[in-house]
Amino acid sequence: MSSSTHPIVRDVTDRIRERSKGLRSAYLSRLAEIRDRDRGSDRMGCANVAHAVAGIPANDKFRVVAERAPNIGIVTAYNDMLSAHAPYQGYPDIIKHEARRLGATAQVAGGVPAMCDGVTQGTPGMELSLFSRDLIAMSTAVALTHDMFDGALLLGVCDKIVPGLLIGALHFGHLPTVFVPAGPMPSGLSNNEKSKVREQAAQGLVGRQGLLDAEMAAYHTMGTCTFYGTANSNQMLLEAMGLHVPGTAFIQPGDAMRETLTREAVRTVLGKASDISFQCPPIGEMVDERCIVNAMVALLATGGSTNHLIHWVAVARAAGIVIDWDDFSKLSDVVPLLSRVYPNGSADVNEFQAAGGPGLVIGELVDAGLMHADVLTVRAGGIREYANIPALAGDGAEQRLQWSPAAPLKNEAITRTVANPFSATGGLKLLGGNLGRSVIKVSSVPDDRHVIEAPARVFDSQAALHKAFTAGELERDVVCVVRWQGPQANGMPELHKLTPPLSVLQGKGFRVALVTDGRMSGASGKIPAAIHVSPEAAAGGPLAKVRDGDLIRLDAVAGTLAVLLPEDEWAARETATLPEAQRIADGHGLGRELFAGMRRNALTAEEGACSWL
Repeated sequence: MSSSTHPIVRDVTDRIRERSKGLRSAYLSRLAEIRDRDRGSDRMGCANVAHAVAGIPANDKFRVVAERAPNIGIVTAYNDMLSAHAPYQGYPDIIKHEARRLGATAQVAGGVPAMCDGVTQGTPGMELSLFSRDLIAMSTAVALTHDMFDGALLLGVCDKIVPGLLIGALHFGHLPTVFVPAGPMPSGLSNNEKSKVREQAAQGLVGRQGLLDAEMAAYHTMGTCTFYGTANSNQMLLEAMGLHVPGTAFIQPGDAMRETLTREAVRTVLGKASDISFQCPPIGEMVDERCIVNAMVALLATGGSTNHLIHWVAVARAAGIVIDWDDFSKLSDVVPLLSRVYPNGSADVNEFQAAGGPGLVIGELVDAGLMHADVLTVRAGGIREYANIPALAGDGAEQRLQWSPAAPLKNEAITRTVANPFSATGGLKLLGGNLGRSVIKVSSVPDDRHVIEAPARVFDSQAALHKAFTAGELERDVVCVVRWQGPQANGMPELHKLTPPLSVLQGKGFRVALVTDGRMSGASGKIPAAIHVSPEAAAGGPLAKVRDGDLIRLDAVAGTLAVLLPEDEWAARETATLPEAQRIADGHGLGRELFAGMRRNALTAEEGACSWL
């Protein structure tokens, strides 16, 4: 570890390494055993090999079996239900063409499910969202279990898809692996304008047609949604982990560079992306405790999605590494906020990219010793390559990629240096108290709303809160407690549909907050929200003790979340149980029955809500 690394970053990394020593050692031992095997087509029986190549062209068969050329496994999350994933339709053909040009082959090993949270938000389908991550991980494993591959390319962008692909890939950690993004859609109706229309609709000032027009003007074509939510946070973290072609995250699908970057991913996984002799490292060796810390730091420095306080715990665990919210909290105390992208500011990801994007942020963090510089990446130049941005040089068929430094600053309203940050600390805070442990994203919350003290109103569902809002029952200072929303209760759905009504109340001058064992969307902000409360109510957590009228104090400055009651009175209070009718209703319909085992086995949010451990 470099002596120039910030002492807190170094200390957190050391604690993670020590805590994970046994698990990580066992993981690496298993990796070494698998790497020492013969190639798939040499190791397998003749019938196995024949089945593996039966569906590919004769020239590819010859390369795999006779020439023993590298064979790349493609795992794709393509569907056109997700605008972000629709561009992937033609990617396998591009990858296969480039692989052949380089004397290799590529096969689509399998596809993974990919649900759009934007479609399912506020519906029962959202209750499958979190566990779809583990299903994607298992689907990735099914694809790679064909075991004929010398490397892998993973095609995915959105919320649970990238963590799921990454968890699955880490269980095949002996393979060199590169992620291939597709980029954000061009900017449409601004995120701020879209949010205003949503708040007007919540008040009945805009009808369904007006709301639909606004939403369709915002989400209008192929590509990732343009706010800095979970999907785009995924892309930032993959850049910070060195798992992309550098600077590829936020290049739009229609950009002339996009296909060239996809071809570059093939060259990268084959170790042919530079004149320097280089072998792309196995992903399981790359993703060590330093790599994980780099991802955590990048998340904090950009005010990224709170979903990653769950997802990256699970990702780390897949590599034999144990992290928790204390690690995030300690890093947040020293990592400055270097970008303001909606919901933490008015800019969208396209403007962020134009202002230097991930390259600028990574360069600043590495130079300041806040990211580990001595990590493996998929590129010969290591993490410092990720401080650059790509461009096309040359004409016609002779066009090639070249990279230049993302620095210097281009727009201080969007990106800043470590020397002059938007905030001295990261955008996430850990809260603790007699209601359990939770997290809050403060980077988008007004400074005068970091401390809220108000009577509680307890709800058993988000629908019940909407009903109370519509009836005018929340026109006051209030802490809305929404329980029975954790992993074991109903799969821990995002509660993003609560943002407009609570924003309306805050806009009227009321002091409001949300406290829940559920999640909020990566796009949520503005309203102080203590989320992921653990242990959850359904597991007997203290959230099940709260009653209407209890005075709750959410203090993001002091890092506390508590019911203001005498200790003995609080200890003696009866713990409510999940109503049987609600348990049955939340477990049936739209396939929710199939996920019952995952709900039963789910760990806490702080443990990554994993269903596979």
